Amino acid sequence: MVTVAALTLPTRPGASGDVRAAEPIQLDPIIQQVEQARIDAIDRARPSAVSVYVPGGGGGGSGVLISKEGYALTNFHVTSPAGSFMRCSLSDGRVYDAVLVGLDPVGDLAMIRLLGRDDFPAATMANSLAAQPGDWCMVIGNPFLLASNLQPTVTWGILSGVGRYQYPSGTLLEYADCLQTDASINPGNSGGPIYNADGELLGIVGRCSFEKRGRVNVGVGYAISINQAKNFLGYLHSGRIVDHATLGATVTTDPDGGVVVSNILESSDAYRRGLRYNAEILEIDGRPVSTANDVQNVLGTFPNAWRIEVVFRVDGETKRAPIRLMSVHQKDELLAKMSAALPPPPPVPDAPEETPDGSPSPEDSPNEGEDGEGDDSQQPQDQPPSEGEPKPQEESPDNPHTGGKKSIPPQVAQRIIDRRGYANYYFNQLEQDRFIESLRAQFPGGKADERVSWVINGKTSEGAEVKLNVAQDLYAMVVGDNALQAGSQSELFDAVEAQTIGGILPALDAWRMMLQTGPKKFGETYYLGTMPLGGQRPLRDCTVGLYGGMEIRWLLHPETGNVECIEVFADQDSDPAELWLYRDGDNVNRMELRYGTEPVLNIDVSEWKQVEPSQP
Repeated sequence: MVTVAALTLPTRPGASGDVRAAEPIQLDPIIQQVEQARIDAIDRARPSAVSVYVPGGGGGGSGVLISKEGYALTNFHVTSPAGSFMRCSLSDGRVYDAVLVGLDPVGDLAMIRLLGRDDFPAATMANSLAAQPGDWCMVIGNPFLLASNLQPTVTWGILSGVGRYQYPSGTLLEYADCLQTDASINPGNSGGPIYNADGELLGIVGRCSFEKRGRVNVGVGYAISINQAKNFLGYLHSGRIVDHATLGATVTTDPDGGVVVSNILESSDAYRRGLRYNAEILEIDGRPVSTANDVQNVLGTFPNAWRIEVVFRVDGETKRAPIRLMSVHQKDELLAKMSAALPPPPPVPDAPEETPDGSPSPEDSPNEGEDGEGDDSQQPQDQPPSEGEPKPQEESPDNPHTGGKKSIPPQVAQRIIDRRGYANYYFNQLEQDRFIESLRAQFPGGKADERVSWVINGKTSEGAEVKLNVAQDLYAMVVGDNALQAGSQSELFDAVEAQTIGGILPALDAWRMMLQTGPKKFGETYYLGTMPLGGQRPLRDCTVGLYGGMEIRWLLHPETGNVECIEVFADQDSDPAELWLYRDGDNVNRMELRYGTEPVLNIDVSEWKQVEPSQP
């Protein structure tokens, strides 16, 4: 039982005027321990909290650092008024320039990067699936932009709910499987961190339920789970505008219990893996589902193009299969909806200034009470701006939102590359450079612009001899008594479309050509992000290139950088050729070709050598 020691109050002055000294309050040691743990947790968490300001005083919000290099998470609706750059402050009293990296407008996430150092205090990420209603939590951020003194606000409370679902405005700002809290959240907290009682990051604050007659917190706030954010980190690092996933099927809750498929696209991977009308879905990515809401809650946490394991029952038979998820939107559709949701850009000063103490100057800091968020779930993001919101400036060289660069700090300007479909193509180029460096560092390697030609010898799992020749305009293979040869890339395309063993040749040839040319000369190439391989973690880095009418995906292990699988798509509505690579140390000692989940060719590699193109 926890008790508090009695408090002795001082007596009133007597005739002599003496006052007996008050006894100090003595707390039970258990209470002291709990209180000290709370103070320590706040001290651990506070350095990673970020206050975000829109240049020109057009609003702001909050964010949280997730890496020492300065990468931070916030909300899409916090960054959208700012455009490509913003200013951020930390509790250490310093102000930093920051640049936009990637956007997830559906899930209301954005990644930014603070500049100026490489030792930022990053938050420790928790497992938000382990959170339970009633757990203590805290929110640190910038409500009503009060952190103009560079000190964020800390509020304390409990998780009042987990696994909540908040319907989107249209298909944007969907909060799936989110956390609910009674810790005070107000306009300006959006994009900021919610931590557990140990100071570990649980999620990204984004929405609140407010009273109808004012934007006043009523103790019901929502946060995007950090586990969902983890799924999207690789996609956000790509600098792209990313989309969420759908199964390619609709589901309903069966009155007798369980969740069943009510409709399914025959072109979907789910259909190819055996999911059918009236099938019962049991698990998605290891999580049991029993209602249609459960299915949407889980699927809403995944990026498009991921492959995840689904367990389902058809005609009394239980099946487990990795299923490729489809996009919720077409590319142009997503960009159009995102543009409709963006507020007009705020005014931007000619040059940011700082006061002597390092705080934002009056011209550069928002006034107390301003907020450019729109984190009120009762006010959809695609509504027109209300009176008092910043209006677009006339086009001028000083306005970065109309193409000018003069008012962007130099260190920010050199990290911004505009390209359709990207939040910031600069960061995709960084990942492409990292990809080709990794590719050329591993066996069988190559150097830039060096001709690459391979001869690969081995045996099938049945013992048949195998010889592969992969060179410029030479694509040939011998398997036992069977010889195959392709004279053009169109024939390679046909081999994949027909799902023959010849599908191994375009996978190897695309690898060879990427080594030889690099991504800039290979064709349209981009870094997609991170995803499971065959439905299994850890998440692999995925780079995509278009080659001979085919889409090639390279999946690299996150630690070794080795190519583990090359996927070749001739048609997005059919299974790709998948070349799985296995190693003994640095050398590839086995290759497996699959379509869907079934292997069609296994090769034990005895020799893989680089040859001169003129050699036979």
